Amino acid sequence: MKPTILIITGYGVNCEAESEHAWKLAGAKTVQMHINDLIAKPEQMRNVQGIMFIGGFSYGDHMTSGHVFALRVKHHLRTELQKFIDDKKIIMGICNGFQTMTKIGLLPGFDGNYFDPKISLMQNDCGTFQNFWVNLKFETDSPCIFTQGLDTLPMPIRHGEGKIFTTDSGELDKIEAQNCVAVRYADNTDTPTQEFPANPNGSLNAIAGLCDPTGRIFGMMPHPEAYLFPENHPNWDKQRIEKTLPEQGLGLKLFENGVKFLS
Repeated sequence: MKPTILIITGYGVNCEAESEHAWKLAGAKTVQMHINDLIAKPEQMRNVQGIMFIGGFSYGDHMTSGHVFALRVKHHLRTELQKFIDDKKIIMGICNGFQTMTKIGLLPGFDGNYFDPKISLMQNDCGTFQNFWVNLKFETDSPCIFTQGLDTLPMPIRHGEGKIFTTDSGELDKIEAQNCVAVRYADNTDTPTQEFPANPNGSLNAIAGLCDPTGRIFGMMPHPEAYLFPENHPNWDKQRIEKTLPEQGLGLKLFENGVKFLS
């Protein structure tokens, strides 16, 4: 049977169509549900195998990105979300969804504590919103189920608050020690970098995405759901001439990995 993924919609988020199409292309079924409807009946989470927090600008990024959305989830859905995690299901968050997950505490989720935030995503070092394509280097030692078998990929970013940050250097060391960095921003030699624009936000340790120690909970700032077709790439016409155009958009690989894990 196809696994079912719950895509949470709501005020200000706007990537539900692309996200739904990504999961369907990968072989899953989807259910879109407004955050208010989920809060009204949290037990609906028991009927799905995965949850996705999508991109956009939830609640207008009031009081920093993802903050209000995270508070609503923590105060209304904590019990069911903990059960969801305990049942070894999967969670993905992209861009604003990643921001929301860090503010809930789902990431990095050390010691089974998923509701005590240890890191955050703050304003880009450049001080402005960035919207272009970056090069990503995936960590082969990461337990992340979404990134298994991936090496490097181009992917679009579009965010103003994408810098992974913590005031606790020990927390960053723990993230590295437990291989919770799933993906980093890299330069044109595929080397992780702090240099702008290859690292578009100044994220510590060039971190573009994190997973929890189980590998089943994952978030990243770049948008894989915006690279589902070869023609999404800005140089697709050149790739076609050079016969390097992939058969499908490379962002789909992350969703396929998620479905493979659940199947």
